Amino acid sequence: MHTIRFRNWLAAGLLAIPCLFASNPRSPALAATLEVGPGKTYTQPSAAAAAAHDGDRIVIAAGSYFDCAVWKANNLTIEGAGPDSTVITDKTCMGKALFVTDGDKITIRALTLTRARVPDYNGAGIRAEGGDLTVQNVSFINNQEGILAANEPGKTIIVSDSQFIRNGTCESSGCAHGIYVGDLALLRVERTKFFETLHGHHIKSRAKRTEVIGCDLADGANGTSSYTVEIPNGGAVLLRDNKIEKGPKSENHTAALMIGAEGLTQPTPEIIVEHNTFLVEGDYNSFLVNNMSATEATLVGNKLLGNAKALHGDGTVK
Repeated sequence: MHTIRFRNWLAAGLLAIPCLFASNPRSPALAATLEVGPGKTYTQPSAAAAAAHDGDRIVIAAGSYFDCAVWKANNLTIEGAGPDSTVITDKTCMGKALFVTDGDKITIRALTLTRARVPDYNGAGIRAEGGDLTVQNVSFINNQEGILAANEPGKTIIVSDSQFIRNGTCESSGCAHGIYVGDLALLRVERTKFFETLHGHHIKSRAKRTEVIGCDLADGANGTSSYTVEIPNGGAVLLRDNKIEKGPKSENHTAALMIGAEGLTQPTPEIIVEHNTFLVEGDYNSFLVNNMSATEATLVGNKLLGNAKALHGDGTVK
C-alpha cells in the first residue's frame, strides 16, 4: 500500500513540473548573456533585442553599429564596452529612437548613442516607453533629443555618470531637449554633464519629483539652450551641488531653473536649490530660479557669478 501511494505521489509531482515551467517560463537562474558583435552569436543589437527574454544581459562589443533596437523584455541589462568603444548611430526604430525601451526595469550602460534623426524632429538616443529605466555612463551626442520619456505614472528614470553633448532642436512642431520626460514619479540626474544643448532645454521634466544633483550644465561658447532645467507643470524639485553656466548665445535669458511656465497642474510640495554655482557669461541678467508657483523656493549656499541673480518669485535666499 505504501509503494502504491509513493508511486501516485511521484506521478502527480512529475505531472506538475510542466505546469510550473509554463507559469514561469524564464526564471532568474535561467537568464542568459547575449553577446553582440563581429563573430558573436548576434551581429547587431536589434537581433539580440528580438531574442532577449526577461532577466537577460546583453553585452555589445566594441565597434560602431548602424542599427537601432526595440527592447521589449523586462529586467534587462544592456551594456557596451564603454562610451568611447561601443557606438550605436544614425538608424532609428519606429520613427522614434536608436533604442526604444518597452520593457520594465531596464538598465543601459557604457555606450554611445549618437546622430538620431526622425521627421518629427524628436529623434532620441533613448525613447523610454516602458517602466523604470536606469542609464549609467552613456554618452548622448548630436541627437535631436537625448532621452525622451512617455507618460509613465509611478515609474522612475535615473541617469548617472553620463553626458549629453549637442542634443536639442526647435522646429515648427516644437522643441527637443537633452532630457525630456513626461508624467513620472521621479526623474533623478546625477553626476552628469550637459554641454552645448541647442535651442531646447538641458532638462525638461513633468515628473512628480525632479532631482538634479552634482551635474555640470553648460552652454559654452556655442550652446543656444533655453532654460537649464524646466519644470513646466510644477512638482517637487531638488537642485543641489551643480555647476550651471548660461552662455552668450543662450536663447532664453530668463532663468536657469523655471517652474510653472505652462501652468501648475500638479502639487509642488517643495523647491530646494542649494550649493549650486551659477555663472552668466552673456551680457544679460538671469535668475538662478524663476518660481511661478506659490510654493516658497528655498535657496541656500548658492554662488552667483557674472550677471547671475538669485530668485524671482516666492521664496527665501540664504
